[in-house]
Amino acid sequence: MTEDLSEREIAHALIASLDLTDLSDNCTQDDIARLCERAASSEGDVAAICIWPRFVSFARERLKPGIRIATVVNFPAGTDDVEATVAETSRAVADGADEIDLVVSYRRIGTDGGFVRDQVARVKEACGNARLKTILETGELSEPALIAAAAREALAGGADFLKTSTGKVAVNATPEAAEILLRAIAEAGGTVGFKPAGGIKTYEDAKAYRDLANRICGDGYATPDRFRLGASGVLADLLAVAGGAARGGARAGY
Repeated sequence: MTEDLSEREIAHALIASLDLTDLSDNCTQDDIARLCERAASSEGDVAAICIWPRFVSFARERLKPGIRIATVVNFPAGTDDVEATVAETSRAVADGADEIDLVVSYRRIGTDGGFVRDQVARVKEACGNARLKTILETGELSEPALIAAAAREALAGGADFLKTSTGKVAVNATPEAAEILLRAIAEAGGTVGFKPAGGIKTYEDAKAYRDLANRICGDGYATPDRFRLGASGVLADLLAVAGGAARGGARAGY
């Protein structure tokens, strides 16, 4: 059974699945304060804000209750220092992070995939009650077989979400990589979440990923509990569609 929703209803669903993000290198507390305000939008709250670890406690005091705080660890390089990443995770959770977005050591995939599995398991343990999203940097892996291997290792380590990208490299979320991750999730039972990140600019971009997730993992899969969008610039377009307002700029696909 396929859903029968209007564009405005889909836009509201996409807003509710958005991880509103500011991971800019020059981000300030004022920027985070504005992000917290934008997160409680006129058309509904976003799922989470995604910010640098140093701002977690600041945001915790200002963010509307019910909106989650996601933060990044081992970001963006995806180094091999697991102990440092575990310590970073523990600090972030203590500061009030609800979700941890971990950059796995993706360069190990294809040579020592077990390292990534164990890395994810260690960080998952440090998360406690926080949810763990694993960033696989699919654009850097590039090859479908490597992307699929990364997905399997992250799932084996206990990841709660598979996330495509940091948004800090030349190639970020793509439909091709998204399909590989979603098929891995479906084969593992369809309960793990999926988050495309980087390059999502329009309602059409966001909807296409939502449609793909529902097609592969089953109608009703793409709820905020299992489907997120990592983006900073798409909220304005989603608000325009949700509110029935005129939209600026050209519409685009992926």
